Amino acid sequence: MKIFETKTAPNPRRVRMFMAEKGLLEKAEFIEIDLQKGENLTPEYVARNPMKKVPVMELDDGICISETMAICRYFEESYPETPTLLGDTPIEKATIEQWVRWIEFYFFTPTGMCFQHTSGYFKDRMNPIKEWGEECGKSVNKFMAFLDGHLADREFICCDRFTAADINAFTTVAFARVVNIRILPEHTHLQAWYDRIKARSSAQV
Repeated sequence: MKIFETKTAPNPRRVRMFMAEKGLLEKAEFIEIDLQKGENLTPEYVARNPMKKVPVMELDDGICISETMAICRYFEESYPETPTLLGDTPIEKATIEQWVRWIEFYFFTPTGMCFQHTSGYFKDRMNPIKEWGEECGKSVNKFMAFLDGHLADREFICCDRFTAADINAFTTVAFARVVNIRILPEHTHLQAWYDRIKARSSAQV
């Protein structure tokens, strides 16, 4: 199979960390897409993903799957004998899904909007609204404060073990640095959690 990605982008990193935790990195050929040059806008790429985003997984039979969590779900279901990251029991699956959605809606999305609307990275193909980007940045800081309190007595975000929720939150914290948003000194619980996740081998891929 092939995975079309931009290695510096957070969504592809989420997929690579997920695959690394399950020992599946060698299952795919990773193909770099240059977003700034618009390689995701070519007819060939749009045929794989009409939303024009990365990553995209292309299976050997030509079927293409887009969206980070959809790709992760494919690997979770296809390789159940590897460590599960989306839950084993109904309550685990529901809890992880809850956290994945919270992180997506209230943390990752505003981080991405802050980047898109304040960095000028995509100014050739969108109308950046700086004020909106700055408001999104404030939302990111609020969610970091929430996570810090949540992690006061927890090693991981949920289920008392490493899950996709940790991957998604970790990659968002790391990506937020591009818009100069960092863990504040007083957020000691969040910093300790971040350092634990960063020490995992999957965080290095």
